[in-house]
Amino acid sequence: MVRIKAGEVDRDNSIDKVEQILQGAMQEFLQHGYAGTSMDRVAVAAGVSKATVYSHFQDKEGLFKVLLEQLTSKKNNSIFGTEPIEGEPGVILHQVATKALDQMLNDKEHSAFMRVLIGESGRFPELAQICIRAMIKPVAETLTHYLAAPELNIPDPEATARILLGTLVYFHITQNVMHGKDIIPMGSDRLIDALIHLITNCAD
Repeated sequence: MVRIKAGEVDRDNSIDKVEQILQGAMQEFLQHGYAGTSMDRVAVAAGVSKATVYSHFQDKEGLFKVLLEQLTSKKNNSIFGTEPIEGEPGVILHQVATKALDQMLNDKEHSAFMRVLIGESGRFPELAQICIRAMIKPVAETLTHYLAAPELNIPDPEATARILLGTLVYFHITQNVMHGKDIIPMGSDRLIDALIHLITNCAD
């Protein structure tokens, strides 16, 4: 017989509660925005008590930050994996750009979350800064590290990484977040091919 210690059960229950709270929080943030979401609403949506929410998260900003960091971690791992990026630059950059853009374009929840961030950033600039620190900065740093390889011969790896990332984010915002794909339509493959062509030619 397998015996489970009380501490293990408590730990598992705690993890389940955190996941419930995060799911409830996502539901509320997307439906009511940051300003319209309260810890009371989150507790109801998560099916837990308000005390349970506060036992895991100090305040709404902390909850929002953890939610964003969790989403970002999952996406970054699926795009870059857990090993250092290696391989022929044109192929690797095309793969990374395609994975990143596919995730952004095909994830309706991500697009809705971006609308909340952009819409609330005027009143709550700290939310936008959390996004930059958790979502944009790690990706930019990973790309910069790869592009800084001497054999690539790229004069400014950091600026090039931002051009790559910025183009993908711009495309996502104009096509999906702001509902512009019928106004300025373009296939994602076409954009990626042109972008990688520019970067790899710069490296030659």
